[in-house]
Amino acid sequence: MSNILIRKLAKGDGIAVRNITASISQNPIEINYEKVVEEEAANPYDGSFVAVIDDKVVGYIMSHVLTAVFGMEKSAWITMIGVDPKYMDQGIGKRLAMETFSYYKEMGIYTIFTTVRWDSTDLLSYFKILGFDRSSYINLSKTIS
Repeated sequence: MSNILIRKLAKGDGIAVRNITASISQNPIEINYEKVVEEEAANPYDGSFVAVIDDKVVGYIMSHVLTAVFGMEKSAWITMIGVDPKYMDQGIGKRLAMETFSYYKEMGIYTIFTTVRWDSTDLLSYFKILGFDRSSYINLSKTIS
């Protein structure tokens, strides 16, 4: 699709991000995406982008730069990605990822991480196609009651 515009995430993109996320999950959204996007858009170093077709946001990717985390070199983390189900299978997710990779490469950041649920096979396949593989880090979690 040549009419896709990839641009930096902007303060006003929160409603679109919320709507895309709701369409994908098909669950009520409790997170205040307007605030999340506003904070994310205010950080000039993070590589967060949206895909726009005919003035409509149809996809997004959010990522953050981390430094000095458990001895890790400066790296980036993809924390969220979504494409409106009506626009899936058109290369939008790949275009968003490629823009993110280029952005970080220009910044001198060559390692990008993400976390995916083990049972999220569609997302695992997506990241595998992009060249992601298991890292030398293990995610740990603890539920505090």
